Amino acid sequence: MSWRSWDLNLKVRLFGELITHTFFWMYFPFMALLFSDSFGKDMAGLLLMVPPLLGMFSNLFGGYLSDRIGRRPTMLTSLILSSSMFGLFAFSWSPWVDYLAFIGIGIAGSLYWPASSAMVADLTTEEDRRVVFATFYTAMNIGVVAGPVLGSFFFIHYRFELLLVCMIIEILFAITVFFLIKESLPAHVREEKAKERFSIKEQFKSYAVIFRDKVFALYILAGVFIAIAFMQLDLYMALYVNEHVQSQPLVSWGDWSFNVGGTSAFGWLMGLNGLLVVLFTLPVTNWFQHWSDRNSLVISSVLYGAGMFMMAFSTNIWFLFGCMFVLTLGELIRTPVAQSFISKYSPEDARGQYMGASSLQFSIGRFIAPLTIGISAWLPPVGVFGLILGVSLLSAYLYVVLFRKIPANQEG
Repeated sequence: MSWRSWDLNLKVRLFGELITHTFFWMYFPFMALLFSDSFGKDMAGLLLMVPPLLGMFSNLFGGYLSDRIGRRPTMLTSLILSSSMFGLFAFSWSPWVDYLAFIGIGIAGSLYWPASSAMVADLTTEEDRRVVFATFYTAMNIGVVAGPVLGSFFFIHYRFELLLVCMIIEILFAITVFFLIKESLPAHVREEKAKERFSIKEQFKSYAVIFRDKVFALYILAGVFIAIAFMQLDLYMALYVNEHVQSQPLVSWGDWSFNVGGTSAFGWLMGLNGLLVVLFTLPVTNWFQHWSDRNSLVISSVLYGAGMFMMAFSTNIWFLFGCMFVLTLGELIRTPVAQSFISKYSPEDARGQYMGASSLQFSIGRFIAPLTIGISAWLPPVGVFGLILGVSLLSAYLYVVLFRKIPANQEG
């Protein structure tokens, strides 16, 4: 699917989300530092557990809204809320106001993404969907790479100005969505939903029906296990590299050498991961677009777990770069396939809710993943990395079981 043939909705949102995501990552990585300074590390750790919990519910509500009132109104609601919260953050007079604004921004983002993903699915064909999702994923990761670099200067030295610009960017994006984006939820679905009575009870009933779908429940469970492995990039891998990777030459020339180790080595590894994602998401998606969803999800889980596990056997920085390449390949194979699978599997009138429910795998995985830090006090690195490999292989096995059930499910 060439860029010129894209729907205007997709083109506008691609650029808008690239800009807003870059500004998001200019402040987000520094929240733990900000709240640790304001409340102390113990209190900050407890406070930072709340946003993912609220995000789980707002993701589900965002999916429900996008199916009931439409993708466009849900995105506009999210952008209005986020711009208000950025304004509150900028003019904050208390650390607790900072925290409430941070929670509000998180809730707004959780409302936005189910509607955004559902709109992509609405406007693309099944064969083009992987490439379009991969393009959006690439744009998002440009923000992940560029945002923290810019934020390390602007957030520290010009926090008020940065947050004010974030508010203005959100307002401008909301205006753009209002004037240029058209609703993509099919008219007949909107008419049917309009007849239904709006209630929280009905929302929970509709989600109960979704989670009684055994195939979808298996998909969420498999996603939770691989999400636990994904989260280790910022958790156990960071701890392992910081504690075990001693200062060593990255490059040398004669008597001169450039050394990395500990925190700097971790920074280089994460930089490589971000660079590979930006450069190779679209090429990898094109190379593997003829693979079945089953094979793509299974192989991606195995590659990610294997890349993590190999890190236990050497602290040489170039060996670790190779491990990072393997696990990033698994990440790149998985991401567009996982998004397109849900859009294919979900019914047209519940696509937003399925997208919202799908996000639970990452929320639940984010809660469980920090357990590896405590386990590392009892097990050597090879044992912890072995557990990470184990949950990745369990995820791969569940994907195999899942796709055995799908043909019978469809025939029924």
